Amino acid sequence: MNGKTGILKIAAVCLFALLFVSQASAATESRLLSTMQEELLYNFDKLKNADTVPLYYLSYQVVEEEEYNISAELGVLDNEDDSHVRNLDIIARVGSYEMDNSREVPGANGGLSTGGVDLPLTNNPTALKMKIWEETDRRYKDAQKQYTNVITGTAVKVEAEDQSNDFSREEPNAYIGEVAELDFSPETWKDKLERYSAIFANYPEIENSSVSLSARTRNNYFVNTEGSKIQDGQKYIRLSMMCTSTADDGMVLRRFEGFDAADFDNMPDDDTIIATINKIIDELIALKSAPLAEPYSGPAILTGRASGVFFHEIFGHRMEGHRQKSESEGKTFTDKVGKNVLPEFISVYSDPTLKTFNEIDLRGYYKYDDQGIEGRKVALVDKGILKTFMLSRTPIENFPHSNGHGRKHAGFAPIARQANLIISSEKSLPFNELKQMLIEECRRQDKPYGLIFEDISGGFTFTGRFLPQAFKVIPLMVYKVYVEDGREELIRGVDIVGTPLTSFSKIMIAGDDPDVFNGTCGAESGWVPVSAISPSLLLSEIEIERSQKGQERPPLLPSPITKQQ
Repeated sequence: MNGKTGILKIAAVCLFALLFVSQASAATESRLLSTMQEELLYNFDKLKNADTVPLYYLSYQVVEEEEYNISAELGVLDNEDDSHVRNLDIIARVGSYEMDNSREVPGANGGLSTGGVDLPLTNNPTALKMKIWEETDRRYKDAQKQYTNVITGTAVKVEAEDQSNDFSREEPNAYIGEVAELDFSPETWKDKLERYSAIFANYPEIENSSVSLSARTRNNYFVNTEGSKIQDGQKYIRLSMMCTSTADDGMVLRRFEGFDAADFDNMPDDDTIIATINKIIDELIALKSAPLAEPYSGPAILTGRASGVFFHEIFGHRMEGHRQKSESEGKTFTDKVGKNVLPEFISVYSDPTLKTFNEIDLRGYYKYDDQGIEGRKVALVDKGILKTFMLSRTPIENFPHSNGHGRKHAGFAPIARQANLIISSEKSLPFNELKQMLIEECRRQDKPYGLIFEDISGGFTFTGRFLPQAFKVIPLMVYKVYVEDGREELIRGVDIVGTPLTSFSKIMIAGDDPDVFNGTCGAESGWVPVSAISPSLLLSEIEIERSQKGQERPPLLPSPITKQQ
């Protein structure tokens, strides 16, 4: 821990940072980053003693994003757009590391001021500094008001359960990496999307379909008054395909698939993409005639991607550090450090440093988080025993430091968020043996069938005290497995529901087939890219209920495709 309090010796810290940068990377520091640092040091010097409550910390973050999107439907391009934006976020903290304007005091309107502003795309120092100056002044004034609310609220509210500091002391980091750029041929991909999307035109049962490409760069520029200076760029590429139809009872049916990569060289070849499109078409048509699910509680298998989403929703969010501190949170696992929370053969890690798994690029990878802290691998659960949490620079009881998980979308304040969530097992079986164990468990419980969840689109979970500690996960492809003969039958209209502690106690064994789910997670600090890696899991009990369905009948008019055939 850094023993200094109050105002840091900025010049000395920044000198250290600059020396470190020269050794760490051969990349060139951008004019934008140097302008940000110049303005940061000048403004901090002018504001640190400008009011009765000292400004003890100031950070500037600029996220510059370029994005190109195209989509095609039935062999024809139907959308093309691109964007280029720079968003500035400023964090101003007044008071001290022990107590500042970020403190949550119910009803007191505390908390960091949020909401980013657009910066000019030019690197003209004057144009940049004018915007930064204007926003710094606003954030500083907001911070003073927030701190007053915190002091007033603290005086009239009961003492918080967690008396940790409001902000952690951390060593500064410096890294100058290459700026990410989009380097691909739009015309080549337009042709590809037209060819891919034309496949759907052979199926009149499909009401809507599309194939789309999203290519995005995210360049992060970060400086703070502790001496951190970060320049880092990443690319996110996603190829998505979807199709929908309507069952006779009005239920809207959807199938989609996607491929994620950090570089166009890592995208799948034509044969793989076309095979995937044909697969989701076959699945959609099968869903139209599949019987509606019945409410059920009994044995089930979550296959790799499905179990990854399952863990992300019902476990991962409860491992985010701020949820252990906030008075509004249910704190499911706060008091369980050092205790068994999962079967002893299960371990769980969060590892933002993992770039790929089985040659699949992971969306949850990053070098530095949005508070300038280096991402690091964290053992959340070791052989069933809870060890720690994912932490930002908001300390919690017994955990005073960040482990590099402070993340955010532009315009939000960073909080602890998931990155790459990895579930591993010391007990595993091939999938065919896992299925046989499912059948045997059904026999033991006198159930006529078990369930296999092949794919899950996402879900949501309630972690606050004001709602039940429950979750809902939304499967897409679910099969009954009959005990009598092992036959599999596709069903539709299924939602998984339950409570986390009960669900985890039902895990029996894992498969030897870890798989990757890449997605984007929305929470209090906005949308961030995430990944989950998990093997298939056999549970002795999962509860399902029928999902909501519409009342609209399928189209009455025949599809134009039918008339053309």
